[in-house]
Amino acid sequence: MKPTLLVLAAGMGSRYGGLKQMDPMGPNGETVLDYSVYDAIRAGFTRVVFIIRKDFADDFKAQVGEKFADKIEVDYCYQDLNDLPEGYSLPEGRTKPWGTTHAILAARSIIDSHFAVINADDFYGADSFQQITSYFTETESSADEKDHYCMVGYKLSNTLSDHGDVNRGICVDTDGFLNKVEEHTEILIEDDGICRGENLAGERVEISTSAIASMNFWGFPAKLMTDLAAHFVEFLKERGTEMKSECYIPTVVDELLTTGKADCNILETSSSWFGVTYPQDKDACVASLKKLVEAGEYPSNLWG
Repeated sequence: MKPTLLVLAAGMGSRYGGLKQMDPMGPNGETVLDYSVYDAIRAGFTRVVFIIRKDFADDFKAQVGEKFADKIEVDYCYQDLNDLPEGYSLPEGRTKPWGTTHAILAARSIIDSHFAVINADDFYGADSFQQITSYFTETESSADEKDHYCMVGYKLSNTLSDHGDVNRGICVDTDGFLNKVEEHTEILIEDDGICRGENLAGERVEISTSAIASMNFWGFPAKLMTDLAAHFVEFLKERGTEMKSECYIPTVVDELLTTGKADCNILETSSSWFGVTYPQDKDACVASLKKLVEAGEYPSNLWG
Protein backbone atom coordinates (compact mmCIF):
# COMPACT_ATOMS: atom_id res chain seq x y z
CA MET A 1 0.00 0.00 0.00
CA LYS A 2 1.57 3.25 -1.18
CA PRO A 3 -1.20 5.84 -0.97
CA THR A 4 -0.99 9.31 -2.46
CA LEU A 5 -2.19 12.52 -0.82
CA LEU A 6 -3.82 14.81 -3.38
CA VAL A 7 -3.92 18.39 -2.14
CA LEU A 8 -6.32 20.91 -3.68
CA ALA A 9 -4.30 24.13 -3.50
CA ALA A 10 -5.45 26.07 -6.55
CA GLY A 11 -8.14 28.11 -4.77
CA MET A 12 -8.32 31.85 -5.15
CA GLY A 13 -8.93 32.65 -1.46
CA SER A 14 -11.32 35.43 -2.49
CA ARG A 15 -13.02 35.76 0.91
CA TYR A 16 -9.72 35.44 2.77
CA GLY A 17 -8.02 38.05 0.61
CA GLY A 18 -5.00 35.99 -0.37
CA LEU A 19 -3.47 32.54 -0.73
CA LYS A 20 -4.30 30.83 2.55
CA GLN A 21 -2.25 27.79 1.62
CA MET A 22 0.96 29.83 1.94
CA ASP A 23 0.05 31.91 5.01
CA PRO A 24 2.14 31.08 8.13
CA MET A 25 0.07 29.85 11.10
CA GLY A 26 2.32 27.67 13.25
CA PRO A 27 4.80 28.80 15.96
CA ASN A 28 7.72 28.65 13.51
CA GLY A 29 5.93 29.93 10.44
CA GLU A 30 4.37 26.61 9.46
CA THR A 31 1.32 26.68 7.19
CA VAL A 32 -1.78 24.61 7.91
CA LEU A 33 -0.70 22.50 4.95
CA ASP A 34 2.59 21.69 6.71
CA TYR A 35 0.64 19.92 9.43
CA SER A 36 -1.41 17.93 6.92
CA VAL A 37 1.69 16.70 5.10
CA TYR A 38 3.37 15.91 8.43
CA ASP A 39 0.33 13.88 9.52
CA ALA A 40 0.14 12.14 6.14
CA ILE A 41 3.78 11.04 6.31
CA ARG A 42 3.43 9.50 9.75
CA ALA A 43 0.19 7.80 8.67
CA GLY A 44 1.99 6.04 5.81
CA PHE A 45 1.43 8.20 2.73
CA THR A 46 4.42 7.96 0.40
CA ARG A 47 3.60 10.69 -2.13
CA VAL A 48 1.94 14.09 -2.20
CA VAL A 49 0.55 15.73 -5.34
CA PHE A 50 -0.30 19.42 -5.21
CA ILE A 51 -2.99 20.78 -7.54
CA ILE A 52 -2.02 24.41 -8.05
CA ARG A 53 -2.26 27.21 -10.62
CA LYS A 54 0.61 28.10 -12.87
CA ASP A 55 0.46 31.79 -11.95
CA PHE A 56 1.75 31.13 -8.43
CA ALA A 57 3.59 27.84 -9.09
CA ASP A 58 7.11 29.19 -8.53
CA ASP A 59 6.21 30.80 -5.21
CA PHE A 60 4.33 27.72 -4.04
CA LYS A 61 7.17 25.37 -4.89
CA ALA A 62 9.74 27.59 -3.18
CA GLN A 63 7.73 28.40 -0.05
CA VAL A 64 5.79 25.17 0.43
CA GLY A 65 6.71 22.22 -1.74
CA GLU A 66 10.49 22.29 -1.45
CA LYS A 67 10.46 21.83 2.34
CA PHE A 68 8.96 18.35 1.80
CA ALA A 69 11.24 17.25 -1.04
CA ASP A 70 13.51 15.10 1.16
CA LYS A 71 10.65 13.70 3.25
CA ILE A 72 8.07 12.44 0.74
CA GLU A 73 7.77 12.14 -3.03
CA VAL A 74 6.38 15.44 -4.35
CA ASP A 75 4.60 16.12 -7.65
CA TYR A 76 2.63 19.04 -9.07
CA CYS A 77 -0.33 19.30 -11.42
CA TYR A 78 -2.03 22.43 -12.69
CA GLN A 79 -5.72 23.27 -12.74
CA ASP A 80 -6.30 25.09 -16.01
CA LEU A 81 -9.64 26.49 -17.16
CA ASN A 82 -8.83 25.31 -20.68
CA ASP A 83 -8.15 21.72 -19.63
CA LEU A 84 -11.41 20.36 -21.03
CA PRO A 85 -12.49 17.15 -22.79
CA GLU A 86 -12.23 16.93 -26.54
CA GLY A 87 -15.03 18.86 -28.22
CA TYR A 88 -15.41 21.43 -25.43
CA SER A 89 -13.91 24.88 -25.06
CA LEU A 90 -13.92 27.63 -22.48
CA PRO A 91 -17.02 29.85 -22.79
CA GLU A 92 -16.12 33.43 -23.59
CA GLY A 93 -15.99 35.51 -20.43
CA ARG A 94 -15.69 32.61 -17.97
CA THR A 95 -13.01 33.14 -15.31
CA LYS A 96 -14.28 30.90 -12.47
CA PRO A 97 -12.67 27.45 -11.99
CA TRP A 98 -14.80 24.42 -12.81
CA GLY A 99 -14.84 23.03 -9.26
CA THR A 100 -13.32 20.17 -7.28
CA THR A 101 -14.02 17.44 -9.87
CA HIS A 102 -12.09 19.41 -12.47
CA ALA A 103 -9.30 20.07 -9.96
CA ILE A 104 -8.88 16.36 -9.16
CA LEU A 105 -8.91 15.49 -12.85
CA ALA A 106 -5.80 17.63 -13.28
CA ALA A 107 -3.91 14.68 -11.75
CA ARG A 108 -5.62 11.97 -13.78
CA SER A 109 -2.48 10.98 -15.70
CA ILE A 110 -0.28 10.42 -12.63
CA ILE A 111 -2.58 8.76 -10.06
CA ASP A 112 -1.99 5.01 -10.01
CA SER A 113 -2.76 4.07 -6.40
CA HIS A 114 -5.33 4.71 -3.69
CA PHE A 115 -5.43 8.42 -2.97
CA ALA A 116 -6.88 10.82 -0.43
CA VAL A 117 -8.13 14.30 -1.29
CA ILE A 118 -7.84 17.28 1.07
CA ASN A 119 -8.06 21.05 0.93
CA ALA A 120 -4.74 22.84 1.38
CA ASP A 121 -6.08 25.32 3.91
CA ASP A 122 -7.95 22.99 6.28
CA PHE A 123 -6.57 21.28 9.39
CA TYR A 124 -7.85 17.70 9.65
CA GLY A 125 -5.85 16.17 12.53
CA ALA A 126 -3.53 13.19 12.84
CA ASP A 127 -6.18 10.56 13.60
CA SER A 128 -8.12 11.34 10.41
CA PHE A 129 -5.09 10.46 8.26
CA GLN A 130 -4.57 7.24 10.22
CA GLN A 131 -8.21 6.36 9.65
CA ILE A 132 -7.88 6.84 5.89
CA THR A 133 -4.75 4.68 5.51
CA SER A 134 -6.26 1.95 7.71
CA TYR A 135 -9.33 1.92 5.49
CA PHE A 136 -7.18 1.69 2.35
CA THR A 137 -5.40 -1.33 3.82
CA GLU A 138 -8.69 -3.02 4.72
CA THR A 139 -10.22 -2.58 1.26
CA GLU A 140 -7.15 -2.82 -0.99
CA SER A 141 -7.62 -6.51 -1.81
CA SER A 142 -11.41 -6.49 -1.78
CA ALA A 143 -12.93 -8.72 -4.45
CA ASP A 144 -16.32 -6.96 -4.31
CA GLU A 145 -17.80 -5.65 -7.52
CA LYS A 146 -18.42 -2.33 -5.78
CA ASP A 147 -15.73 0.31 -5.43
CA HIS A 148 -15.06 1.34 -1.85
CA TYR A 149 -14.71 5.01 -0.94
CA CYS A 150 -14.40 6.70 2.42
CA MET A 151 -14.67 10.17 3.85
CA VAL A 152 -13.91 11.80 7.19
CA GLY A 153 -16.93 13.62 8.60
CA TYR A 154 -17.07 16.45 11.12
CA LYS A 155 -19.91 17.94 13.15
CA LEU A 156 -21.26 20.99 11.30
CA SER A 157 -21.16 23.20 14.42
CA ASN A 158 -17.39 22.69 14.57
CA THR A 159 -16.90 23.87 11.00
CA LEU A 160 -18.76 27.20 11.04
CA SER A 161 -17.07 30.59 11.10
CA ASP A 162 -17.87 33.40 13.53
CA HIS A 163 -17.07 35.90 10.80
CA GLY A 164 -19.33 35.01 7.90
CA ASP A 165 -21.05 32.26 5.93
CA VAL A 166 -19.41 29.05 4.68
CA ASN A 167 -20.11 26.39 2.04
CA ARG A 168 -20.47 22.79 3.22
CA GLY A 169 -21.59 19.39 1.99
CA ILE A 170 -24.10 17.94 4.48
CA CYS A 171 -24.02 14.14 4.76
CA VAL A 172 -27.00 11.81 4.88
CA ASP A 173 -26.03 8.31 6.04
CA THR A 174 -27.32 4.88 7.05
CA ASP A 175 -25.36 2.93 9.66
CA GLY A 176 -22.20 4.87 8.91
CA PHE A 177 -22.40 4.52 5.14
CA LEU A 178 -22.98 7.64 3.08
CA ASN A 179 -26.23 7.90 1.14
CA LYS A 180 -25.65 11.32 -0.35
CA VAL A 181 -24.02 14.69 0.23
CA GLU A 182 -26.28 17.71 -0.07
CA GLU A 183 -24.30 20.79 -1.05
CA HIS A 184 -25.23 24.03 0.73
CA THR A 185 -23.78 27.50 0.40
CA GLU A 186 -23.88 30.60 2.61
CA ILE A 187 -24.35 28.59 5.83
CA LEU A 188 -24.42 30.56 9.06
CA ILE A 189 -26.26 30.98 12.35
CA GLU A 190 -28.80 33.70 11.62
CA ASP A 191 -30.10 36.40 13.96
CA ASP A 192 -32.89 34.13 15.26
CA GLY A 193 -30.30 31.55 16.36
CA ILE A 194 -31.18 29.04 13.65
CA CYS A 195 -28.55 27.67 11.28
CA ARG A 196 -29.54 27.99 7.63
CA GLY A 197 -27.95 27.59 4.23
CA GLU A 198 -28.89 27.71 0.57
CA ASN A 199 -29.34 24.38 -1.20
CA LEU A 200 -28.62 23.74 -4.88
CA ALA A 201 -32.23 24.62 -5.72
CA GLY A 202 -31.60 28.13 -4.38
CA GLU A 203 -33.82 27.64 -1.32
CA ARG A 204 -32.86 28.95 2.12
CA VAL A 205 -33.29 25.97 4.44
CA GLU A 206 -32.67 25.09 8.08
CA ILE A 207 -29.69 22.82 8.80
CA SER A 208 -29.03 21.05 12.09
CA THR A 209 -25.72 22.08 13.65
CA SER A 210 -25.24 18.44 14.69
CA ALA A 211 -25.33 17.29 11.05
CA ILE A 212 -22.19 15.67 9.66
CA ALA A 213 -20.36 17.89 7.20
CA SER A 214 -17.95 16.76 4.54
CA MET A 215 -14.80 18.86 4.71
CA ASN A 216 -13.51 17.45 1.44
CA PHE A 217 -11.36 14.73 3.01
CA TRP A 218 -12.04 11.72 0.77
CA GLY A 219 -10.37 8.39 0.11
CA PHE A 220 -10.65 6.76 -3.34
CA PRO A 221 -9.22 3.98 -5.50
CA ALA A 222 -7.27 5.16 -8.55
CA LYS A 223 -9.98 4.03 -10.97
CA LEU A 224 -12.28 6.80 -9.72
CA MET A 225 -10.55 9.03 -12.27
CA THR A 226 -12.36 7.24 -15.13
CA ASP A 227 -15.73 7.88 -13.50
CA LEU A 228 -14.85 11.51 -12.79
CA ALA A 229 -13.93 12.11 -16.42
CA ALA A 230 -17.23 10.64 -17.65
CA HIS A 231 -19.26 12.66 -15.15
CA PHE A 232 -17.46 15.88 -16.07
CA VAL A 233 -18.39 15.41 -19.73
CA GLU A 234 -22.06 15.05 -18.75
CA PHE A 235 -21.78 18.12 -16.53
CA LEU A 236 -20.40 20.17 -19.42
CA LYS A 237 -23.23 19.03 -21.67
CA GLU A 238 -25.82 20.31 -19.19
CA ARG A 239 -24.16 23.32 -17.55
CA GLY A 240 -20.97 24.03 -19.45
CA THR A 241 -22.17 27.34 -20.84
CA GLU A 242 -22.96 28.80 -17.41
CA MET A 243 -20.44 31.37 -16.20
CA LYS A 244 -20.27 30.18 -12.59
CA SER A 245 -21.32 26.52 -12.63
CA GLU A 246 -19.09 24.11 -10.69
CA CYS A 247 -18.78 20.35 -10.75
CA TYR A 248 -18.51 19.20 -7.13
CA ILE A 249 -16.86 15.90 -6.18
CA PRO A 250 -19.70 15.04 -3.73
CA THR A 251 -22.14 15.23 -6.65
CA VAL A 252 -20.13 12.61 -8.52
CA VAL A 253 -19.94 10.42 -5.43
CA ASP A 254 -23.72 10.73 -5.00
CA GLU A 255 -24.28 9.47 -8.52
CA LEU A 256 -21.96 6.49 -8.07
CA LEU A 257 -23.60 5.58 -4.75
CA THR A 258 -27.10 5.87 -6.25
CA THR A 259 -26.23 3.59 -9.17
CA GLY A 260 -24.70 1.03 -6.81
CA LYS A 261 -21.25 1.26 -8.36
CA ALA A 262 -19.68 2.23 -5.03
CA ASP A 263 -20.22 2.58 -1.31
CA CYS A 264 -18.68 5.16 0.99
CA ASN A 265 -17.83 4.64 4.64
CA ILE A 266 -18.00 7.70 6.90
CA LEU A 267 -14.96 7.41 9.14
CA GLU A 268 -15.21 8.37 12.78
CA THR A 269 -12.25 10.38 13.99
CA SER A 270 -11.09 11.81 17.27
CA SER A 271 -9.46 14.69 15.40
CA SER A 272 -10.79 18.23 15.40
CA TRP A 273 -11.21 20.22 12.21
CA PHE A 274 -10.46 23.91 11.85
CA GLY A 275 -9.71 26.23 9.00
CA VAL A 276 -9.65 29.78 7.74
CA THR A 277 -12.32 31.20 5.47
CA TYR A 278 -12.03 34.85 6.52
CA PRO A 279 -8.99 36.87 7.71
CA GLN A 280 -10.57 37.05 11.17
CA ASP A 281 -10.42 33.24 11.42
CA LYS A 282 -6.62 33.28 11.42
CA ASP A 283 -6.21 34.12 15.12
CA ALA A 284 -8.31 31.13 16.15
CA CYS A 285 -6.35 28.87 13.82
CA VAL A 286 -3.02 30.11 15.22
CA ALA A 287 -4.27 29.58 18.78
CA SER A 288 -5.48 26.04 17.99
CA LEU A 289 -2.14 25.04 16.52
CA LYS A 290 -0.30 26.54 19.48
CA LYS A 291 -2.46 24.49 21.85
CA LEU A 292 -1.74 21.27 19.94
CA VAL A 293 2.00 21.96 20.03
CA GLU A 294 1.87 22.68 23.77
CA ALA A 295 -0.03 19.39 24.27
CA GLY A 296 2.84 17.53 22.60
CA GLU A 297 0.87 16.41 19.55
CA TYR A 298 3.33 18.18 17.25
CA PRO A 299 6.93 19.38 17.71
CA SER A 300 7.32 23.12 18.16
CA ASN A 301 9.46 23.21 15.02
CA LEU A 302 7.60 20.86 12.73
CA TRP A 303 10.43 20.06 10.33
CA GLY A 304 13.36 20.44 12.76
